[in-house]
This record gives sequence, C-alpha cells and structure tokens, in this order.
Amino acid sequence: MYPRAIELQECCAAEGDGAVARGAERRKRQVARDVAVQGTNDSSVVSKVSAAMQGYFPDPFLKSFVCRSVRRAPLINRGYYVRWKAVDHCVREFLRGTAGSTRRQVLSLGAGFDSLYFRLHSAGALEGCVVFELDFPDVSRRKAALVAASPSLMGAVQSPTPPLQPVCLYSEQYRLLGADLRELRGVESALMGAGLDPTAPTLLLSEVVLTYMETERSDALIGWAAGLLPHAVFVMYEQLRPHDPFGRVMQEHFRRLSSALHALSEYPDTEAQRRRFLDRGWEHCVCLDMNHFYLGQLGPGERQRVEALEPFDEFEEWHQKCSHYFILTASKGCLTSMPLLPSPVAPPIPPLRPVSGSRALAVRPVSLAPGGGSVEGLGLGLGELSPGAVLLSGGAGRGGRGGEARVLIRDQAGWRCARVEPCSDWGVRVFHTVTAVPGWGCVVYGGRSSPLQPVTSVLRVKYDPPPGLVGPVSPADLCPVRLSARELVCSGGTAPQPRWRHTATSLAYRGRGFLFVFGGRTAEEPALGDAHFLCVEEQRWVEGLIRVRTHAHTDQPAAFGLSPPRPPGVRRQGLSQKGSPWGKVRASRRVPNMTCFSFLKHIAFGSSPCSRYSHSAHVIGQRLILVGGVWLQAEGVPGVAVVDLATGGSVEYSLDTSAVPWPLMLHSHRSAPLEDGGPELLLVGGGGNCFSFGTHLNPCPVSLDLRPALRLTAQPGE
Repeated sequence: MYPRAIELQECCAAEGDGAVARGAERRKRQVARDVAVQGTNDSSVVSKVSAAMQGYFPDPFLKSFVCRSVRRAPLINRGYYVRWKAVDHCVREFLRGTAGSTRRQVLSLGAGFDSLYFRLHSAGALEGCVVFELDFPDVSRRKAALVAASPSLMGAVQSPTPPLQPVCLYSEQYRLLGADLRELRGVESALMGAGLDPTAPTLLLSEVVLTYMETERSDALIGWAAGLLPHAVFVMYEQLRPHDPFGRVMQEHFRRLSSALHALSEYPDTEAQRRRFLDRGWEHCVCLDMNHFYLGQLGPGERQRVEALEPFDEFEEWHQKCSHYFILTASKGCLTSMPLLPSPVAPPIPPLRPVSGSRALAVRPVSLAPGGGSVEGLGLGLGELSPGAVLLSGGAGRGGRGGEARVLIRDQAGWRCARVEPCSDWGVRVFHTVTAVPGWGCVVYGGRSSPLQPVTSVLRVKYDPPPGLVGPVSPADLCPVRLSARELVCSGGTAPQPRWRHTATSLAYRGRGFLFVFGGRTAEEPALGDAHFLCVEEQRWVEGLIRVRTHAHTDQPAAFGLSPPRPPGVRRQGLSQKGSPWGKVRASRRVPNMTCFSFLKHIAFGSSPCSRYSHSAHVIGQRLILVGGVWLQAEGVPGVAVVDLATGGSVEYSLDTSAVPWPLMLHSHRSAPLEDGGPELLLVGGGGNCFSFGTHLNPCPVSLDLRPALRLTAQPGE
C-alpha cells in the first residue's frame, strides 16, 4: 500500500475512533441526565409522604415506597397537597364521568413511585378500569420489587401473572411497564403488548414528566397520543412562567440537578400550553395555574381544613409557587363533553391588565463598604434614625430568624452597614415595624419569633450622635453604632392584641405624636380589622374599629388637600381574611383623642391599581408610590404603581433590572427615600423560600429612580 493511502487509512481510523469516543461520551452524559431525572421521583415521593403524614391528604400506601419519612416544611407540604389534589380531582372526575363504560383506562406516563392505582383500588373506584404505568425500566423494576415486598401493595394486585419484558408487573387491572417515553414506537409496542385498547376512553397523566424531555420529543408524544386514542383526555401538571425572578430561581435549581426544564421557554404561560395541545390534535383544552385551581375549584371548607393543619406564614412563597405551576386537561372525542375542570360562575381571580407606563424605572445595586454586616433578609424592620442613618432590625436570613440590629450609614463616600453595640436584648422579631416619630426616636412594635409566638414588647430606640458630630454621618464617627433601647410600658387604654404583618404609621395631632397601628394577623386570626392610636408622649392606647380585615398591607401619612390639624392618611392593599390580595386604595382623615378616634372623611378610589400585598409604599407630593409586592391578577411581577391621589388614576411601571446581577425579588422588603421627599428610594431586603428550590434573598440593597414616573405623571404647578 502506498504511504499516502496508509496515512489516509490511519486518519480515517483515528476519526472513527474519535467519533466512537464522542458517541460514548454523549451516551454517558445522557445516562447521567436520565439518572438525575429519576432522582426527582425519589425526592417527590418523600415530599408526598410528608404531606400525607401531616393530614393534607389520605394515602397509606406511599410510605411503602420510601426508606424513611422526613417532615418537610409547611410550604412544601402545601405545595404537594395542591399538586396531589389537582391530579386526584381530575382522575376521579374522569372515573365518575366514564362510570357507564364497559372498559376505561388510565395511562400514567413517568409514574415513578406514585400510589395512584393502590389508592383508587382501595376506594373501589376502578370497576371496568385498567391502570397502565410507564417509566424508565430501572424505575419500574425498582417499583415492582417494592410492591412485591409489601403485603398491603401486593394485596391490591389481584392474581398477578409472570411478566414478560418490558412488563414488570401484570394483573387484570394493573400493568407496570418499563419503557423510554422518548422512543414512541417502543412505547406503543409495549402498551399494545400489555393490552391497551385504543378505542376505550382513556386518561393520560403526566405529572411533571414531559418537561424533562427535549421539547420536540414531548411535542411528538402529545401528538402521538392524540393520533392513537380517539376518545381521550390528557392531564398534565407542570411548571410555567420561567422569566420572572421566581422562575429564574426555579430553572437554576433544576439545572443544578442536571434536570433542565425544556419546554418552558417555548411554552411559558397557560395560553401557550393550551395552544400547544390544540395544535397537536386535541379538540378542547383548559389550563389553570394553581392559584386559580386552589381558589376556584376547591370549596371554602376544604381550604379552611388545609390552612388549619400547620402554622403557616409564607403567603408570598405559596402564591408564587402556585403561579408557577399549572394543571391542564386536553380532551377529544366523546370526552370533550366531560369537563374535568369546570369554569366557575365567577372567576376567583378576575384578570386585570393595568395601565402601563411608557418607560421602565431603573434599579441599580447599592455597594456597601467592606467589613460591615449583612443586610439580606425578609420581614426586616426599617426606620430612619436621622438623616443618613437607617435602622434595620430583626428579619429572617439564611441562618434563620435573628434579633440583630444594624444601621445603614450614608456619607460622602457612600453606604456602609454598621454593627449596633449591644445595649439591651431586642429579641427575635420578623414582620414587625420600626417607625420613626419625629423628635422622639423610633418605635419597634409587633412582629413574631415564630408563627405561634408573637412579640409582646414595644421598644423605644434612640440614637444620640457623639458630641461635636455635625453634618453627615461618617464611618469614622460610628464604629460601632450605639443606640439606647428601652421597653415602653403603656399605662392607659387597652393595648392591641399582639400581631405581625401590620402597619404602624407616625402621625402628629395638636402638637402630640401618635403611632397609628392597623391590621395584621395573629396565630388564630388570619387578618385583623382593628386599629389603634398610641400617644407616644403619654404612652396611652386608644382603640377603634375598621371593617376591612387585612395584613401585609401598607399605610402612609399623606397630605392631599385636607387641612391640618386633622391628619390624613392612605391605606393601601394587602392580604384579606380569605387569603387573596385585597385591592382597594383608601384615603381617610383620622382624628384621635383620649377615648376614641373617628374617620372624618373616607375615600375609596374607583380606579385602584392591581391588587397586591407584601409591597412597600410612599407618598411623594400628590402621588402614592407602591413598590413591588405579590399579585395574582396580572402577568409578571409588580414593579411600581403610581397613584394620583387627586384623580384616583394609576399607572404601573415595570422595572429595568438589567444592572442587577441576581433575580430581584421585591416582596417582604423594606424601602426608604434616599432624601426626604426625594425621587429615589433605597430598597433593602426581600426574597424568600422558593418552594423546594432553596432560599433566595436579595444580597444587597438597590436604589430605585422614580424620576421618569414622577415627570410623566406630573400635575400642573408641580
């Protein structure tokens, strides 16, 4: 052979060896991804066992699929409850609607260690029904072994016959198969071999399964099922809304687990998912996010039962979790006349498209001088000690709830976070208030140390600058900061019930300072409707009553054409007693005395901004500024709402967060003007526990420039 030919042959052989090696490496990576996806099944079943053990739903069979039981956080228990309830609701509606059929089928795709068959068999709900379960061969073999080892599970598998691959378990009503859902020919062959009847009414179930497949493969499966089964309904539970801060944290969590969510970018919302099925052969489709399912499909009695099972105070994370998952039903043939998710008479969350501003408002990180403490956390208290000095107290961070106080200090060099020299025990507080009372210091009121333990003490905090300190505070002057804090002992009136998630607003009336406390919640009362004045000089309480019960709302003093000395105020939005955002903006003039208080004028604006809670608020001139929060009626996340207090009109502005290198979560945060009445705000804290995806807290403060919004909504003479 010529040398050139030998060289070419060697090159071809080397290229062939390289291709084989690359192919082997690709297969190895795919196997690793498959194993990671299978691992989500193990985590899911442990969480379902936890929810069942706490009484969220009855399922004595799940524990047979886990080695040990672990109690999850209440937020995770609730999240798996609403998932279980949605799937169980759809399956039982299908079985009720097809009760007259001589043969019906349930086909569970990626069933994992789900106990659906065993629950339905125990309830006697499977007459004339065969349940087929498919998953990776390894998962199905593991499940078959666990079933065989459990007398209670084997008792439900009536007269099993020796299976032939790919069938792992076979009985008259239960067929467990090992198959790769990406290989549709193999799936169809396995199902036909196991006795699937394409003409029978069939429910297909995909519970967080298709999302782990490449989009073209999951789309193909949806179309394949529509072509194979003329009378079928497809039930799917999956994630949505990938682009907001919670969605970004959710995606990153699954990427770290090597279980990327593939279809989210192409089908990011409920309407896109609905079109996905209609474009692939399904005739009717309903898609609801889990807030709509929970509030619209479940009765008030069931919701009250669930909400009473465990102490709970993670409403922001609960609503966000529910807004990022959906339940979908797509039907064809005779099953289109059998809605599994009937539309309520009135939508539980009426959709709202707010008036949008023409410009996004810029948000930028605020750098803190090195060596200071952390300012991340949720449920912080914030109050202005003096110009350039902002007190932060309590809150919950990565290390849990804390009682630490710190001071944000601003001078010509920028911002730094200073420690507070210990002077007294402030106690652990979350969702409390720190209210600056001019000439008197700050009042620290309310909060909780746990969802069952409110804080009862009221503190007065004073800051005394060192002698000779003139002008802006500098780091050299305060290191660390020394504050005086003492407990207030109120000698007159009836003290309010201890609470958290309330508001406490400073008001002046006839030369005296008052703290106006409104709303909030307790361990027993989901939303309070009482209101109280504390005369800070006399340390005396005055009580009153407001009809609206709410918590996680905001309340600010405002001057909008009402003459002093009657102090006006604006009460804005919050979470109602029913657990949904309350959407009114109300203005009132409050007049305290030493026996009672009254509302001389009460205005309910007809054009309130989109309902939200867990936001912050400020009044600048004739405009009310609402920052961030959580809403359910509109898409995306709240930015900034500007409400004209003279006309009642409102405009919603989105935020330009391109300069912020992390997902910015603006709920459970605090804010303060950078200058008195100025157009920039300092936003501190915020974030929360993102379901089972981990805790995400804003790591440092950000500044928010309101000038474009204030210019665009400027009034004559301003």
